[in-house]
Amino acid sequence: MDSVRWGIVGCGDVTEVKSGPGFQNANASRLVAVMRRDVQKAADYANRHGVPRYYGQAEALIEDDGVDAVYVATPPSSHLELALKVAQAGKPCLVEKPMAMNHGECRQMVAAFRNTGRPLFVAYYRRVLPRFLRVRELLHEGAVGELSSVHITHYERLARGEAAHGWRFRPEISGGGLFMDLGSHGLDLLDFLVSPIKRAWGCAANTGGTYQAEDAVAASFEFESGIVGTGIWNFNADLSEDRMTFTGSEGELQCPVFSDSDILVKKGGATTTLEYRNPPHVHQPLIQTVVNELLGGETCESTGESAARTGWVMDRCLQSFYEGRI
Repeated sequence: MDSVRWGIVGCGDVTEVKSGPGFQNANASRLVAVMRRDVQKAADYANRHGVPRYYGQAEALIEDDGVDAVYVATPPSSHLELALKVAQAGKPCLVEKPMAMNHGECRQMVAAFRNTGRPLFVAYYRRVLPRFLRVRELLHEGAVGELSSVHITHYERLARGEAAHGWRFRPEISGGGLFMDLGSHGLDLLDFLVSPIKRAWGCAANTGGTYQAEDAVAASFEFESGIVGTGIWNFNADLSEDRMTFTGSEGELQCPVFSDSDILVKKGGATTTLEYRNPPHVHQPLIQTVVNELLGGETCESTGESAARTGWVMDRCLQSFYEGRI
């Protein structure tokens, strides 16, 4: 191949700006087909984005001989089924995050693609954004001395009314609540920035009562590198806050997971601000690394194996809350 022809299963909101245009704008990449159960919406998407083919059934897109690789952008409850169909078709797959409903499903997906010899990637696109590549460099260079601990803080106000009825708040579709949808990004970043997490403990609660999923999660963990960490994800708070804090023997580094804001390095009583801004289509750098690997170039670091590790950590945090519920 001299280019990768992509098909999207589930051309919903996330594909409008974040990811869809990235498949068209990345080098040696083309978006040639999209699918949505509402075929009229698929046709509308194709017309607006200049995509030549559209489908109302996932199988039709997956089996299209003109599609080289498939991006699964549906809610998590269908990731396993669709990924297995892509594996059976012998095609590479990029799956939205969180990778699946639980770690067991992640393992099934990894095994299926290992058996076919085709790669499986997961859309933890922050691994390739310039901000987090710089954070990784700073930590490895010893910008805060010897790294000793990490903490994630994520606070949001409680979703109420219609806002609390979306699929992200329905555990039978999402696998959990906002912790699954949003917390997974931070945990995957820690895997990338520090090292894989080898031990994890956590607990979850529903404190607001506006939906069935958890709205508060606390976790502690130990990395393979020997660093320890903690996290609080509180979606029933009176403020919004989004921060990762890396503490070392000589200073502290802070950066967001979600907001498009700066890196702060505090050392010796002084604070250095490093300005980084996201690209217009935040998935595009990850898509480029996937395309490059498929064409025989660089290796993409967001794989089924790395995402399954994040799935395992989330299971450890949520298992007592959901035991017997889903």
